[in-house]
Amino acid sequence: MHESVPHRHLKEAESRKCRGELPSRIAGFNGITLKSMHPTRRIEGFRGEFLWEIEIAERQTMAMAEAIPAEKYDWRPDRDARSIGEVFVHVAAGNFMLLEVVGAAAPADLYGQIPAQGQERFRGLIRRNDELEKSVREKVAVKDVLQRSLQAVAKSFTQADDAELDRRVHFFGEQTTVRRVYLRLLAHTHEHMGQMIAYMRINGMCPPWPDWRPDRRPPL
Repeated sequence: MHESVPHRHLKEAESRKCRGELPSRIAGFNGITLKSMHPTRRIEGFRGEFLWEIEIAERQTMAMAEAIPAEKYDWRPDRDARSIGEVFVHVAAGNFMLLEVVGAAAPADLYGQIPAQGQERFRGLIRRNDELEKSVREKVAVKDVLQRSLQAVAKSFTQADDAELDRRVHFFGEQTTVRRVYLRLLAHTHEHMGQMIAYMRINGMCPPWPDWRPDRRPPL
């Protein structure tokens, strides 16, 4: 089945935009440069590798949160799907909840009213996260809670040594390691990064970072 000429032209225009062949203001690069994508100096081993990956996730997630206009934060592809703002808050709230599993307390200003310990606290975290998704709506507030959560992840992981990463914890009905909880956190963040890229493309926006392929980078 052949696609229509207008549809093909629209796809070609979108492809050019995301390759940087249209003005960078439209393409949405928003000040993100190739230099800013280069990793900083790393520590050896798994800890350094994880911090490298969470830094990439933080940089790209925050770049999308900044690039998307405030008036789009309530947009959702379906009435049963999370809005743009809700996805970002869901990532932040998930980070705080998973940090609780490894022993880093969620911020009191956001979670001060939930039970202090035990399974009631975990259930309270889940209820509070649902509330946060619905109540944190403005772009500035969403970006703030998202940034706080990602910085909390990096701080907590930086303070964990190999023995701490090997420590056993109870996690969703099974025994596992602190290391695996951090890996779940990273996977969860990337899951919703992919969702947000799709949301942006549906709304005619491109991911706000340069393509790694030289032939797709905009001219300097």
